[in-house]
Amino acid sequence: MDNYLINKQISTVEPDLSRVRLIAADMDGTLLNDRNELSPDFYPLFHALKHKNVLFAAASGRQFYNLENRFAPIKDEMIFIAENGSYVVYKSKEMLVQELDQEIARTQLRAARKIAGTYSILCGKKQAYIESDHPEFVANVKLYYDKVQVVDDLLQVADDQFLKIAICDLAGSEANSYQYFKHQQDELQVKISGSIWLDISHKLANKGKAIEALQREFDLSPDQTMVFGDYLNDLEMMQAATYSFAMENAHAEIKKNSRFQARSNNENGVTEILQRMVNSLS
Repeated sequence: MDNYLINKQISTVEPDLSRVRLIAADMDGTLLNDRNELSPDFYPLFHALKHKNVLFAAASGRQFYNLENRFAPIKDEMIFIAENGSYVVYKSKEMLVQELDQEIARTQLRAARKIAGTYSILCGKKQAYIESDHPEFVANVKLYYDKVQVVDDLLQVADDQFLKIAICDLAGSEANSYQYFKHQQDELQVKISGSIWLDISHKLANKGKAIEALQREFDLSPDQTMVFGDYLNDLEMMQAATYSFAMENAHAEIKKNSRFQARSNNENGVTEILQRMVNSLS
C-alpha cells in the first residue's frame, strides 16, 4: 500500500508511527487471515516492537483462554483484551473486569431463546457455558472458546462472573437477532461482532474503554496509540486512538470512523503497517 486513507482523502504523507507506544489489533478479519492464520512475520515484528518498549494487545470478542493459548509463546509479554473489552489481562494481572449483572444476563438469555435459529453462549470469567449441541453451533464455539462447559440450563449458572452473552445467529446477526435487542443500546452494549455473532455486555464494556484503561495504566495518550479493526465491535476502539486503521475488508462504518486504511487481512495488512513502524523506530 503506497498511500494511507485519511479522512476519506488519499494522502501521500505517512503518519509518524515512531510516536506509538501501544498497539491493539482485533483478531478475526484483522490480524488473522480468513484461514484463521497469523502472518509468519508477526512474531519477529512483535519482538522487535517489544525491544523498543512498545506494548501490543490482542483485542477480540474471543475468550481470554482462547487468546492466551493462541499466543502461548508470548502470553506473558502481551496484553489480552478479551470478550470485547469486558476482561483485560497483562502478565497474569487482571487490569479490567467489567461484569454483567446476573439477573440482567438471564433476562437477555430468555429473550434470545425466543429467536429462531440462534444459540447462546454465557461467557463467564472462569469459562463459557452452552446448553445446545447443535453441530454447526458447537463448531463455531470451538473456534473462539477454549474453556466451555455444556449445562442443562444457562439460567441456572451462578458461580461465575458474567462478562458477556454471545448469540450465534446462523440466520445473520445484523438482519435477525440485532433487531430484537437494538432497543436496549442505551442500557447495554449490543454489538454486531461478526456476520453470525451478536454480543451483549455491560454498557461500559467495549474495546474503547479497555484501550482507555490501558492508556491510564501506562500514562499514554491517544496520540501514542495505534489500533486495527474490521467490524462494528471495534468502533469505540477506533475512536480511542489517533492512529486508527480500518482493514480494507472492514465494515463501512469502521472505515468511516478510522483515520487510515490498511490492506486486507488476507494481504497481511496489519503486519505491513507494523513493519513500517519497526522501520521508523530503527
